[in-house]
Amino acid sequence: MNRSPLHHEHVALGATLTEFAGWEMPVRYAGDVAEHQAVRTAAGLFDISHMGEISLRGPDAAAALDFAVVSGMARLAIGRAKYSMLCTPGGGIIDDLIVYRRDWDHFIIVANASNVDTVTEQLSERCEPFDVVVENITHQVSLQAIQGPKAVDIVTEMCALGADDVRALKNYAWCTALLSGDIHAMVARTGYTGEDGFELFVVPDDAVEVWRLALATGTPHGLMPCGLSARDTLRLEAGMPLYGQELSLSTTPYHAGLGWVVQTGAARELVRPGVDGAVGYTEERVERGDFVGREALAAAKEIHDAWAADPASAPDDARILVALVGESRRAARPGYAVMSGDVEVGVITSGAPSPTLAVPIAMAMVHPSVSALGTTLEIDVRGRRESMAVSALPFYSRAS
Repeated sequence: MNRSPLHHEHVALGATLTEFAGWEMPVRYAGDVAEHQAVRTAAGLFDISHMGEISLRGPDAAAALDFAVVSGMARLAIGRAKYSMLCTPGGGIIDDLIVYRRDWDHFIIVANASNVDTVTEQLSERCEPFDVVVENITHQVSLQAIQGPKAVDIVTEMCALGADDVRALKNYAWCTALLSGDIHAMVARTGYTGEDGFELFVVPDDAVEVWRLALATGTPHGLMPCGLSARDTLRLEAGMPLYGQELSLSTTPYHAGLGWVVQTGAARELVRPGVDGAVGYTEERVERGDFVGREALAAAKEIHDAWAADPASAPDDARILVALVGESRRAARPGYAVMSGDVEVGVITSGAPSPTLAVPIAMAMVHPSVSALGTTLEIDVRGRRESMAVSALPFYSRAS
């Protein structure tokens, strides 16, 4: 198995380790609920070095990404990030991604650990006609996340230079900062917990020093090291999908409730200096061109819209994503059947007791005819029926 540069730090802290997507990673330290609550009330520190990083660089970088993924990337400003997806020609989801624009000719793409090789291969194939270089740089990066309402105070205190830039960051934006100890970091206001927070990109040789700096700075603020288990319940409460559960090759963005990531219309595109006489960075209105899966996704949108207008018209095997909230203490788990009377109408994709809301919550793929808010469904929880009602996502939203 791959090991994070922080492996020995996790062992020293008494973490329970588990295999995840070919990596040996901490699943918990002090306990799932305590770690979850630390993120909601103060801050949590996560090692997410298992996530995959891919560099895409060259004169055609923006055009290549525009063709490869479902969101328009030519319009993405330097210093910004965007959530997107890589889809098959048929519209199925290969992976969901976060794309960071480093420069006019340079993007960093963060992929799920289990998919980084596939994403690298697909990007390389799709970008072949363009003047770009695609490189898997996962083992050249250590990625750490500090998430929670105290995260901004902790990260700015960690800075030797750039604290004001970090504090001023908007959501899905990044900057460079010099951390104490003369450590250069790319600091992004992104995360996967539903809380305010930051993700820090550093070279592996600096990973241990950054981890220890975060603990020393953050512990007085209530920060705790957190494992994969708390990360999963946090993202579930925030209604964030997980590849392999809500997202898959057999699911389109529309059926997963994420059709907004597919961008087809006109938008403003960033133009680099020197192109057609441009002086400084300028913008111009452009119509987005073709991209992989465009035709299939347009058809998927039509189908999804038809089901929304007339749910009963959907075929028996049609499925869309819904949120469910339970009434008892027994939680639905992935793979459990969703029933409407005696008819199986779907399956749980993610489910757990919510530490914040103190009720069972779940996401499920169900037939459109039972997807209306308030619809009561039953879950087969180890041979016993438990009622859950269709709810709105997210289950939890942080105070602004």
